[in-house]
Amino acid sequence: MKETKAEANSDILAELVVKGMQEKKAHDIVVLNLKSLKNAVSDYFVIASASSDSQLDAIASSIEEEIFKATRQNPWQSEGRTNKEWVLLDYVDVVAHVFLKDKREFYALEELWGDAGIRRIEDA
Repeated sequence: MKETKAEANSDILAELVVKGMQEKKAHDIVVLNLKSLKNAVSDYFVIASASSDSQLDAIASSIEEEIFKATRQNPWQSEGRTNKEWVLLDYVDVVAHVFLKDKREFYALEELWGDAGIRRIEDA
């Protein structure tokens, strides 16, 4: 099957999210490929853990900076900056989730989307 331009763009966007996470030493980065799932809300979820609320904020800012530098896009929606437990950056085709470790275990997004293709990124 031929890949569309939108799919290629979501692939690039997911890699930019990973790069932004790695810049601030995010832990346990996982890329969930949702493209083949019926009723999926986006092409990718990219999930990472932070050790502190200040690192969580730094990771979220780094993701925004990496994507803006490369594509001039801002997130369509951004949630969780005030609570500093789970920040969600929605770029429509790619959604970045940055959790404090205990909140990530509680919400277990990887388990909720268990049929998705999972790619684990090695910690730097």
